[in-house]
Amino acid sequence: MIEPREAKYQWGQRIVAMVDLFNDGSYPDREPESLLVSNGTPGEIVNVGYHEELNLPVYLVEFQEGGVVGCLEEEITPA
Repeated sequence: MIEPREAKYQWGQRIVAMVDLFNDGSYPDREPESLLVSNGTPGEIVNVGYHEELNLPVYLVEFQEGGVVGCLEEEITPA
């Protein structure tokens, strides 16, 4: 069994979206491919999980605009 890769960011950390984030189908109440969060939008990490197959941390981020969105490390940066 492979050890999970350690998360770069932590719960409660303030971040900023580095890219525009679009609905990949995870939000059935929103149109597919619709904009969820714009580049530069601030947010806060509310949970950290892992994608087991890819061995990557996944961050649940509550954005001031857009609600809670799952993000990868390359999509966010510390505020």
